[in-house]
Amino acid sequence: VKAALERNKDRYLYGGSYRLMCRYRSGLIHKHPLLANLDYYWRTEPGAKYYCNILYDPFRVMRDKNIAYGFTITSTEKNKAVGTLWTTTRQWMLENPEIFPEKSFIQWAVDKSGEYTRCHFWSNFEIVDLAFYRSAAYESYFQHLDRAGGFFYEQWGDAPVHSIAASMLLRKEQIHWFEDIG
Repeated sequence: VKAALERNKDRYLYGGSYRLMCRYRSGLIHKHPLLANLDYYWRTEPGAKYYCNILYDPFRVMRDKNIAYGFTITSTEKNKAVGTLWTTTRQWMLENPEIFPEKSFIQWAVDKSGEYTRCHFWSNFEIVDLAFYRSAAYESYFQHLDRAGGFFYEQWGDAPVHSIAASMLLRKEQIHWFEDIG
């Protein structure tokens, strides 16, 4: 890992501890003891400011509407950052066809030719039903990615990992755009 980080230090925008953070947020944060008794988590960044009053309980909305993943912004990832993420994901998909719901939202992350669009939910704001990250399907996906090493050898971020996982393992109605939270 150290050799790969040194070799790629000028290739990627972020290195070192950023990769550790991405791996942690992709597959380990939901295992933290402080979250053990919680059903949801709301990720925000230090110093985040909201430009509107939130006049409702977003956790209640998620529970009442059976939403597993909530976001505010979407973006696209740089090609060189995700590198082999999609080919590694496709390999996992082929090995686990029984895992997918009948109607997933994968068409959001994949174009008609089966290629990754690089679209992702910007993870600096996300509200997640932790049951999703704790599911056997998500754990299997993360373990596959972790063994492939792309968090360290490339620059796989938690945003594309969460986004691909949500789009292939959830139905469209389980993903919610909090368009009124700025």
